[in-house]
Amino acid sequence: MLTEGNAPRERYWKKIKGGQLPAFLDTVAQESGRAAGPVVFVCIGTDRSSGDALGPLVGTLLQEAGYPHVIGTLEAPCDASNLPQRLLEIPQGATIIAIDACLGQHASVGLFQVSNQPVYPGKSVGKMLPQVGDYTIAAIVNASGPKQYAILQTTSLHLVMKMSKEIAEAVKQVFL
Repeated sequence: MLTEGNAPRERYWKKIKGGQLPAFLDTVAQESGRAAGPVVFVCIGTDRSSGDALGPLVGTLLQEAGYPHVIGTLEAPCDASNLPQRLLEIPQGATIIAIDACLGQHASVGLFQVSNQPVYPGKSVGKMLPQVGDYTIAAIVNASGPKQYAILQTTSLHLVMKMSKEIAEAVKQVFL
């Protein structure tokens, strides 16, 4: 990715609290303002696992709020079974913000990893899926461990819902 003057843009991954999400999204809005297309939220995950339901929950909240450019909801998830096909729905020239759940260190649970790089969905559970996004919001929903798929299955739905609402509220503040 290039910035004005064609200088390479510094790449980053940062851990932030939910209250800092609007500032991250403000930066995305400013940078994407030069793009030809809309900002599209690709909300990755499935409703069949509490830990992995974050993406579809966010997508549903955004859709219910009237945001028009959402891929991945509870009704129509964007998950490992259909990710390549769902990515074909993204309009040409769009800026893509990928939203996904992830596992991390115990002290980081409840934080968000944000980046100006794509996310690699399914990586923590050994899946090889296409990278997604110009930007990423990854919610750290539980601590990583030896049986990562089982950890996602038994993650607190309360925490996942809380973090989903934080993302959706930040998007509404900046993009609606």
